[in-house]
Amino acid sequence: MRIPFSLVFLLFVLAEIALFIMVGGAIGVLATLGLVLFGMIAGVLLLRWHGVAALSRARAEMEAGRPPTRQLAQGAALAAAALLIILPGFLTDLIGVLLFVPQVRGALSDWVRRRVPVTTKTTQSRPRPASGPVVELDQSEYDAPPRPDSPWRQDRESGA
Repeated sequence: MRIPFSLVFLLFVLAEIALFIMVGGAIGVLATLGLVLFGMIAGVLLLRWHGVAALSRARAEMEAGRPPTRQLAQGAALAAAALLIILPGFLTDLIGVLLFVPQVRGALSDWVRRRVPVTTKTTQSRPRPASGPVVELDQSEYDAPPRPDSPWRQDRESGA
């Protein structure tokens, strides 16, 4: 039996609220708000640092002629982790911190790879022109006056 997403989301939100109440009761309201603010600032910094690092790794892979699929997937997981840390809440922070652990990211990557079909498309290089005689034209052969019925003329009035 599949559980509806809306029910999972509702239970997640209720768990976040319960955690806020429990932590607030244990350490106080101001300390709880300070933790939430600290998490948001840390998430922004992590997103910025890991985002730039992931882009530079992907660029290095492309320059080496290899597809940057693994680097992009790792970068997406790290960005999702940082975004979860930015969101106010202790459960989202816990999930975000877990996504920063390489073994957790690897297990998640393997789980997604088994369930999502991935196809790659390679680009073909342009065919090289046939080696043969080069035809050179005189100025009169390629600098002909434009035809009056040409659609490429600049001075032609448009009907629009």
